[in-house]
Amino acid sequence: MIITTTDSVEGHRITEYFGVCTGEAILGANVVRDMFAGIRDFVGGRSGAYEKVIRAGKDAAIEDMQANAEELGANAVVGVDLDYEVVGEGGSMMMVVASGTAVKID
Repeated sequence: MIITTTDSVEGHRITEYFGVCTGEAILGANVVRDMFAGIRDFVGGRSGAYEKVIRAGKDAAIEDMQANAEELGANAVVGVDLDYEVVGEGGSMMMVVASGTAVKID
């Protein structure tokens, strides 16, 4: 399945629109605390632990969105947007939402 942030897929024509598809990932109760604990592993201004958690959330949300698109009958998702939010009591969880338009391309 082609998943893209653009509104079209070069070389393909959109033949059918199925509507918005989404995927969500909420990362465990201690993920934010664990991420900040991992800040000590900063190397060159970057935190490997923090980046790993963000990447896992993004991947899970995109996989969930792709499954939603497949259920709708799509073979591609265009206009994908990723949103990140800290939620829960005291900001104890991280939520990643992937959304896009499920389409059929030729």
